[in-house]
Amino acid sequence: MTTISILEGNPPVLLQQGKSAALPFVTCLMALDASASLQMVCPYAVDVTDEMIDWADGVVFSGAGTVWSAAASEAAPQRAAMQRGFGKGVPVWGSCNGMQLASVVLGGDLGVSANGDECGVARDIALTQAGVAHPMMTGKAPVFASPCSHRDEVQTLPGGAILIAGNDHSPVQAMVYEKDGVDFWGVQYHPECSAPDIAGWMRGRGPDFAQLADNLEQAEADPAAAARIGATPQELAFSQRTQELSNWLSHVKARA
Repeated sequence: MTTISILEGNPPVLLQQGKSAALPFVTCLMALDASASLQMVCPYAVDVTDEMIDWADGVVFSGAGTVWSAAASEAAPQRAAMQRGFGKGVPVWGSCNGMQLASVVLGGDLGVSANGDECGVARDIALTQAGVAHPMMTGKAPVFASPCSHRDEVQTLPGGAILIAGNDHSPVQAMVYEKDGVDFWGVQYHPECSAPDIAGWMRGRGPDFAQLADNLEQAEADPAAAARIGATPQELAFSQRTQELSNWLSHVKARA
């Protein structure tokens, strides 16, 4: 049985509003492996202990809806938890804020994207030469779209990190760091989220995002709606959307 600790990126005040960034991972990972045992931990609410990491074959860091970045002082509990995971040498996954956390912890830099928020779908994500060869991207097309929602981006890779994919909006869309005992795979987008999941986030941003939310809700079944947001139903289908996470689970099981 595979054991996974999912570290929630949102603080308790957002969780009390029903805004969990970890729950999509629960749905996704259980669909990929119904026998997996999952635990959810919020580093903003409890100290992440060695026992929480030792229990797990792999550790996931979710996205976040915080107003602060992964480099801010407020995010110190998240960075401490990630450092603990890296110190244990277990496979670590990060989506969106999770990848940004890893960049900060490992010595890279973040910033607000000069292109504004990337909302709904990240379009035309292109694999690098290293990405084509890396097991994280086995089964992915050379260019693809994926659900996303982010303000910040990795602007300088940590030394020793490998760029796996990028697009015109954010050049670092996926990276890995596999040295000095650290085993990290991460993406800027959200393979754990369905297009309707992202639609719910967009509706929470107000009426200006209503049309985008409508298209996201229809995109998995309607090619025209998918085209309007720069994707295809095939790219947003569960098997293709989650391929990176499926590959990571295989990696976790091989390491266990």
